Amino acid sequence: MAELNAASMRDELHKIPELGFEEFKTSDYVANKLENLGIEFVRGVGGTGVLGIIRGAEPGPVMLLRADMDALPFKNPDGSIERVHACGHDGHTAMLLAAASRLVGKIRRGTLKLLFQPAEETLRGALCVIDSGVIDDVDIALGLHVRPIQDIPAGTCCAAVQHVSSIFVKAHFTGRTAHASRPHLGVNVAEAAALFTNAVCAMKLNPNLSWSCKVTGIDAMSSAPNIIPDKAVVMIDARAQTNALMDEMLAKLEAAAKGAAAAVGAEGSIEVMGKVIPAAEYDDDLVEEVRTSILEVLGPDKLAPNCATGGEDFHFFKKHKPSIKAAYFGVGAGCAPGLHSRDMHFDSKWLQNGVDVLVDLTLKKLG
Repeated sequence: MAELNAASMRDELHKIPELGFEEFKTSDYVANKLENLGIEFVRGVGGTGVLGIIRGAEPGPVMLLRADMDALPFKNPDGSIERVHACGHDGHTAMLLAAASRLVGKIRRGTLKLLFQPAEETLRGALCVIDSGVIDDVDIALGLHVRPIQDIPAGTCCAAVQHVSSIFVKAHFTGRTAHASRPHLGVNVAEAAALFTNAVCAMKLNPNLSWSCKVTGIDAMSSAPNIIPDKAVVMIDARAQTNALMDEMLAKLEAAAKGAAAAVGAEGSIEVMGKVIPAAEYDDDLVEEVRTSILEVLGPDKLAPNCATGGEDFHFFKKHKPSIKAAYFGVGAGCAPGLHSRDMHFDSKWLQNGVDVLVDLTLKKLG
């Protein structure tokens, strides 16, 4: 059976970008390819995901290879939404399909699961996959992502993308309105918001770990500039290298909100906007195996240092089932000007590197 070409499939998928939980054409595309390869598959996984399954004849571990499928929305001047594959998920889907075509008939032991996951950009796709039960029997999980030129050189791969824990947080302040000529009758939440902002800027956490916590929006305006506001919201973008550090950061944000409010006689609280995205927690031995595959398959000159970057819902899998051995590697494809840029582009020829590493490591585990 002919092997599928990742570069040509990426070009085809790039023309049908779809948002999270709307990947109907993409799911059709994936299912059609799996069917033509003779691979067992299930549709509707986590909503619009597709799961391919290749079973070995001998006992062995269950290994999951995961690629995300969704695109990103960009607003046009007229208010309409344009869907664009600006994060490379079309390339991820293409790499996993190409790898699948090379693994048919070669899985001797255990079970290989090929997960084409929906809605990574919503940060809910992995959670929906977990709810479907797909990872309940998984022993090993491997993911990958194309990397921008800022991370690693095109044509190289890194053994681990060190995603951080991330979350949006709203700080809410409630006071009492009054006319600005009689400020003693009111409780000014704009002042509480300012004090809270200063507290965020002064936050101290372990300097040996990477983290950032910054105010990205303040809404404290009342109906007129001479009215003391009684409601205020401060938006925070919070990121931390480890899950424990994120817990500490959230505790300090809550204390800062309450303290800033108390200082002016207001009430303060924080609202965590959804589930905290876990930081990467990899298994050192599996990461070392990924590194070895890169060295053996691509060559020593193609191994790049590990890179640190944003968040990924892939890490919900290990958070849900800590016994999973997890790794997630980067594929240098020269993505420019950067991920999530509307005009992001990369050279599809480098996708072959990701395919080669996926196949090599899978055969070492299950072949």
